[in-house]
Amino acid sequence: MKLHILVCDGVFDLGLAALTDTVGLANAMSGSLPQAPAHIELTLVGVRRRIRTAQGLTVPVVTARGVPEPDVVLVPAFGDKMPDTLSARLTRPDVPDAVAMLQQWSTAGAHLGAACSGSFLLAESGLLDGHRATTSWWLGPMFRQRYPNVTLDESRMIVNSTRFTTAGAALAHVDLALRIIRGRSPALATLVARYLLVETRSSQAEFVIPDHLAHADPMVERFECWARRRLAKGFSLAEAASAAGTSERTLARRLQSVLGKTPLSYFQDLRVEHAVHLLRTGNASVDQVAAQVGYSDGVTLRALLRRKLGRSVRELRRGG
Repeated sequence: MKLHILVCDGVFDLGLAALTDTVGLANAMSGSLPQAPAHIELTLVGVRRRIRTAQGLTVPVVTARGVPEPDVVLVPAFGDKMPDTLSARLTRPDVPDAVAMLQQWSTAGAHLGAACSGSFLLAESGLLDGHRATTSWWLGPMFRQRYPNVTLDESRMIVNSTRFTTAGAALAHVDLALRIIRGRSPALATLVARYLLVETRSSQAEFVIPDHLAHADPMVERFECWARRRLAKGFSLAEAASAAGTSERTLARRLQSVLGKTPLSYFQDLRVEHAVHLLRTGNASVDQVAAQVGYSDGVTLRALLRRKLGRSVRELRRGG
């Protein structure tokens, strides 16, 4: 398999290293399997001849001209981690060149993948339009507003399809590399994950900070402030809209466009966040915690935590 990593200037050091080290370990470990999969031919391809990481390190890249057509192309994150700096980064002149390369490789049949803010570069190409994707959870509002034709689910760690694979934040670069390796050899991916001490993790939901997302929009922020005062009392769309200074329909539309959620769904996210905090920092029973966040019993809360976070109460109490 020919794997290219498309490296732009200012690439996220950890993201690039996670991809190259995970693939390198896979190549090193493949010979220990009874049926060794084919070697992964890894090439770092740059849109410029001179590439530096966000920390100033030089990356030894080759240009796309003259290298074999890839089977898979992965895009690591930019070092720009917040919406304002990332927005500025996407206006730089190397971005159209990178987009053109992605479009060319996709047309030739390559599978394209990206992690964290790298998914923005993939979305800039228009190739993700009509497809599902994920990105760093805190960049969800920006992504959703910038690429309305992409179905975003930033709660997912990995979103995979026939043509594209996108991954969440930071260390999800490892998950992205493992997903590509798993497509060639599930046994090798499992072995590499064991050596890297990487557990199966399908969701970013446990790491999301809801009020951080709310601050992306003043109306959503007003709703969030109202909701936090109402967690134990219950949800009322009419009261929520009044507190946010808008109509019920407008509030619902705004939350959908910014967060991709209904007001009730976001209200439940806040309940889950507060419940996790109470479970990790106190000794209250599950039933008592459930009452504090507005649920009638601990059974309901347990089921919700398992569904949204993939964690049991016991795992959450011990910080798992």
